[in-house]
Amino acid sequence: MREGTRPLDPPVPAGTADLTLRRGAARVLIRNWAGASTVPSRTLYPHQWSWDSAFVAIGLRHLSPRRAQRELETLLGAQWEDGRVPHIVFNPAVPLGAYFPSPDFWRSSQAGAAAGAPAAPETSGIVQPPVHALAAWLVHEADPAESVRRGFLARLYPRLAAWHRYLTTARDLGGAGLAAVVHPWEPGMDNSPCWDGPLSRITPADPASFRRADLDHGDADDRPTDVDYGRYVRLAADYRDRGYADSDHAFAVEDPCVNALLIVSEHALARIAAETGADPLVHERRAGQLTDALVGRLWDADAGLFLCRDLVGGGLVRERSVAGLVPLIVPGLPEDIVRTLLGTLDGPHFRAADTGLVASYALSGRAFDRTRYWRGPAWFNTAWLIGRGLRLHGADDRAERLRTAFLAAAGTSGFAEYVDPVTGEGRGTRDFAWTAALTLDLLATPHLETAR
Repeated sequence: MREGTRPLDPPVPAGTADLTLRRGAARVLIRNWAGASTVPSRTLYPHQWSWDSAFVAIGLRHLSPRRAQRELETLLGAQWEDGRVPHIVFNPAVPLGAYFPSPDFWRSSQAGAAAGAPAAPETSGIVQPPVHALAAWLVHEADPAESVRRGFLARLYPRLAAWHRYLTTARDLGGAGLAAVVHPWEPGMDNSPCWDGPLSRITPADPASFRRADLDHGDADDRPTDVDYGRYVRLAADYRDRGYADSDHAFAVEDPCVNALLIVSEHALARIAAETGADPLVHERRAGQLTDALVGRLWDADAGLFLCRDLVGGGLVRERSVAGLVPLIVPGLPEDIVRTLLGTLDGPHFRAADTGLVASYALSGRAFDRTRYWRGPAWFNTAWLIGRGLRLHGADDRAERLRTAFLAAAGTSGFAEYVDPVTGEGRGTRDFAWTAALTLDLLATPHLETAR
């Protein structure tokens, strides 16, 4: 069957509305396909992004398991020898001015040589949350026979294991087992109020030293401020100038979302290990150790959710963000923590029962902003993760409520990057790849998917 026709055939019986939504989501992924991977957006994000590709692969598995495999293979093909998976893999055909920071800023093949950056393609030097082993396992399950025939898991397993080793060794900056992020772009929630305190210590780069390409395609009211962007540039430039060495970081934070995803991906890596003849126990043990560290270092009962830990300034960051709810996806959380998280989700800080989706930052927070990126708007990937966590812990009715709101907002917003958490109005770019991909996943597995 010709590629491009199969994506429009429903994999499960569907009503007219669901089929229309599925066709629309499939068209977004077809348009955003760049030959070997999927761009998040044809305008704002014209390269391959790390955790975007993981979410995209989860949706693509329902259209073409082979293409979903290739999505992950392309990303991991740019992995550095030290194990890091870069957050951007640059397409050399895209003009340098189309996105900043561009390859000539990161200079990965030169500045990252000591850390084992590939000679080509050029990449960034920072990372994003480790969703990849979970994505790889779900892609394998979509067509196990084809996966085995191609040796998909056998080829990815050593790369994924090296990725996790990098996070649990080089990035264990707090010495307690958790992975730390060293730039606000790494946890994927770029301008979260959680970073305000740690970022306040950073002197912004000279605004004349760079030009923001994001404002060519995005509303300035939606995007990070110029001052924050200057701090992002300063941190990235300093990291580059140190050869991307993981020491002497001015910004270092243990983030609950990043570590929850690492735990879930360790569980997935155990399944991948068993499938490929490797030892799954090392990954199950590490998942258990990480879970203990997550609870011991980042749980705050008074706040009602997990908090970030500032490793430079010291102590927990007293800001409630959606990152603190994502650990619902972790198996084996203590029951009292699960109950508290469920209460926080629907309580006065997030009001998920009223708003449908989950705000990226507490509606009651001092820095809440309905339109500005990760300072309030609701995102579809975090809603998908929380929905998965709700099903894991038996809160199926809440998960279904979230799924229904997700699909409605995705359709009415034109598969927006994110939405106003109160009105559901689309914000950011449209035809956003992971919104479309996760829409496909929820349509293809209604009521059935559990957080295996």
